Amino acid sequence: MPKFVYTALIYLVALLLPLKLLWRGLKQPQYRRHWAERYGWFRQKITAPVIWVHCVSVGETRATQPLIQALLKEYPQHQILMTHGTPTGRETGQQVLRDEIASGRVLQAYLPVDTPGAAKRFLNYFNPVIGLLMETELWFHLIDQATHRRVPVALLSARLSERSARGYARLGALTRNGLQQLALVAAQTAADAGRLQALGARNVMVCGNLKFDVSPPQNSAALGGALRALLGEQRTVLMAASTREGEEPLILDALQGSDVLLLLVPRHPQRFAEVEALLKARGLRYVLRTALELAVNAEIQVVLGNSMGEMYTYYAASDFAVMGGSLQPLGGQNLIEAATMGVPTILGPNMFNFAQVTAEAVAANAAVQLQDVAELKRTIANLASDKVKLRSMSAAAQEFTQQHRGTTQRLIVAIAGLLKK
Repeated sequence: MPKFVYTALIYLVALLLPLKLLWRGLKQPQYRRHWAERYGWFRQKITAPVIWVHCVSVGETRATQPLIQALLKEYPQHQILMTHGTPTGRETGQQVLRDEIASGRVLQAYLPVDTPGAAKRFLNYFNPVIGLLMETELWFHLIDQATHRRVPVALLSARLSERSARGYARLGALTRNGLQQLALVAAQTAADAGRLQALGARNVMVCGNLKFDVSPPQNSAALGGALRALLGEQRTVLMAASTREGEEPLILDALQGSDVLLLLVPRHPQRFAEVEALLKARGLRYVLRTALELAVNAEIQVVLGNSMGEMYTYYAASDFAVMGGSLQPLGGQNLIEAATMGVPTILGPNMFNFAQVTAEAVAANAAVQLQDVAELKRTIANLASDKVKLRSMSAAAQEFTQQHRGTTQRLIVAIAGLLKK
């Protein structure tokens, strides 16, 4: 794709963006806030040189926590700017880095739409000493302008599925030039590195997956134990984690006739009401997490996780989990949080966005993957009835995450090399 075509499309996106924000704001009012930032106008208080870290949404924000804390320790005279693309990403940042944000050492903003003017205003205002993009975020005008200002930009914990690689390949020279302007690409796996190099990336290294370095909040086990006491110590609890549209019916069908208690946690908060309506339509006996004050009785079939910031608590209260995004062709979700909490995970056939970690988790006996969604009912029943198997998989999951830690320190070394240049 020629750059002028990309620019024209981005201007069209900028023109239509208010309509999208208003539409999304009907279900999630946070989308109606901070509009000026979406176009490159900011008011944050800059008091020190800025290290800019872009983590678009919830998963990237959580994964970035150990890196940001390491950067604060390594560069105490700097401020960290976290940019996001979604309100849930911004809220997650406020949850996991509350003290650092309150002190002013960490700032937050939305990354503006990638028009030349908005990119220029962003760089003029924050004047970062380095830009760190997480996983798959490529904004070509911003990368180009930062490069011409001699601001190094790196793509960290980079992952690129075969499907995404084919999409970027269709952009031709635009992708190639953008990747070649990056000062560093630190890929999660050798396969990711190979796909990025094939598209034109230089200065590529394999550093591992930053998500393995994320530590659960210290009170996760205690909060999970308290929740489990309400759910019932004797019941088998299955968590449906980060489910997406169309997946809840599949899970409910698989549990029909079972005495397993389902802890159902939709990925997007704007879908809580929709999923509750589904439970009502099916005549299921359920309770909302936000209304859960007393122990659930034996007749309750579903607890709807309609709260924010409790994923680790939910995992800690569960015996095993089924991963959302994997039962429909959506690419899956991060299974590492579940493994860190020692929760065995059932993965659907569609984990293509996390292919490498899926293969490794299955090989380590931390997870099982379905070849077809039709296997879900049988797999749930088999695991629910085999407590020995669940305990074995739980121990394997914790060992699996421990073996893959260390990415943060490797990235800190790599970043130091860029800042010295």
